[in-house]
Amino acid sequence: MRVLLDACVLYPTVMRELLLGCASKGLFEPRWSARISEEWARAAARLGAGGEAIARGEIALLASRFPRAEIAAHPELERRLWLPDPNDIHVLASAVAGHCDVIVTMNAKDFPRGILAEEGLSRADPDNFLLGLFEASPGPVGEVTASVLAEASRLSGEDWTARKLMKKARLNRFGKAVEAAGSAAG
Repeated sequence: MRVLLDACVLYPTVMRELLLGCASKGLFEPRWSARISEEWARAAARLGAGGEAIARGEIALLASRFPRAEIAAHPELERRLWLPDPNDIHVLASAVAGHCDVIVTMNAKDFPRGILAEEGLSRADPDNFLLGLFEASPGPVGEVTASVLAEASRLSGEDWTARKLMKKARLNRFGKAVEAAGSAAG
């Protein structure tokens, strides 16, 4: 399954690490565009001078880790497509160009299901997408979750539970399922 990851799911660290950890386990093939990466870097710049540099370093690491993930859409494809927010057409065009099955985004209102279906795509929010991966492959997703949880605890010095960290990351349903299954400490 090829999955286009919108900038809004790549920028929050916990969400990104969970999604790309699952991709590393072979649960899906991630896709994004240079413009999506640029949106991530610009959003990180709002944190201060170091935020953008850190994001650009992470983007470079992801490019080496997932060398086939970055895709480019032709301008004529973008001109053919329509979305409620014209600024999101590049995301849809990238998904079409990358032969994706799903766009994972938190921006549901600007990606109407009917329009996506016309292009053979569906939309998922990251919470439900991760929940679906967990239900289909609890072992690998549980391993990724435990790793992300351990790293978050190490970096923050806080003793995170899976549920608490997932709630902070806006992954409530996923966090409840992981906690109920006992797949991560917490």
